[in-house]
Amino acid sequence: MQESLPVKRLNRLSWLLSVIIGVIFYLIISRSGSAEPVFPYTLLTMSGILVVGYADVGLMLLLLPWFQLRSKKFTIYRRLLTYPASVFIYLALWPVFAYVAHKKWSFGDVGLFFAFVGSGIVINTMIMILHDSVLLYEHKLYSELELSRLKAANAEATNLLLKQQIQPHFLFNALNTLKALYHKDVQTADTYIVHMANFLRASIFHHTSNVAKLEDEVSLLLDYLEMQRIRFGAALNCTITLPEETLKEYYLPSFSLQPLLENAIKHNNFTREDPLCVTISQQDDWLVISNNRQVKNIKVASTNYGLANLAERYHIWSGDDIIIKEEQNSFSVSIKFLKNEHRNY
Repeated sequence: MQESLPVKRLNRLSWLLSVIIGVIFYLIISRSGSAEPVFPYTLLTMSGILVVGYADVGLMLLLLPWFQLRSKKFTIYRRLLTYPASVFIYLALWPVFAYVAHKKWSFGDVGLFFAFVGSGIVINTMIMILHDSVLLYEHKLYSELELSRLKAANAEATNLLLKQQIQPHFLFNALNTLKALYHKDVQTADTYIVHMANFLRASIFHHTSNVAKLEDEVSLLLDYLEMQRIRFGAALNCTITLPEETLKEYYLPSFSLQPLLENAIKHNNFTREDPLCVTISQQDDWLVISNNRQVKNIKVASTNYGLANLAERYHIWSGDDIIIKEEQNSFSVSIKFLKNEHRNY
């Protein structure tokens, strides 16, 4: 977005300056005991300031199609044009001042000539200083807005990249499982495909969403959970105890729960006799995912698709951190619920 000229604000500032100087001029002349027509002189003085102010704005508008607002060429040409214009304006006002005062005038009057030229230069300098202060303030606001947009775009790109890491990783594991199932039980493999299709359909639908409603996240997790139950049977036990109002009220970063369940499956040994027990519950404003620890003897290589991925995405969209508790026999991750105001992120 190109930086624009705050025309209305600049013109209001010209009016303010003309009123202030007009009042000061009126008070000085009226108390000096001069026989000059004070009120007409005051109006002419205010008019001169306004015309110079509008001329500065008009010249800037003429220069904008050719030069950037903050460029050196714009500044140089503005200076070169506005000072002659302001001098011309005050020299044009000289006959009007003389007419109001019923006096003869001539450009041959060197004293008055330089007085009006000097007035044009002084007034234009004051106008330019005030206008420059407005332009500087507007530029500061514009820079801050652009910075915030860049940060938001960077956060969006980072978040999208992190989410895109999840899909290939999930597909790799799912297709390997599906291949093995078709060699053993075709009907079970067909059921597996149904849940996989549901999971992929939901993930594509929420692909551009940074934040998802909790009930949608749980629905996505259930399809993934059914796929894992087909794979592991009674060796995997997952219990979800979340109130209905919590599901409808709160939000989480998209694809939050599935990577955590995948993380628990990946790093633990479990059998029918010693199952992996995962619980998803609510503690105040926090979602807690916990499981019993039965750590594999062989260290599993981590690609940061699960826990680290979620931690980074959660920090991007909330500014907070997740809480990880690792004890001898248990492991838990706590995520503070996102409120309703995050829904449009």
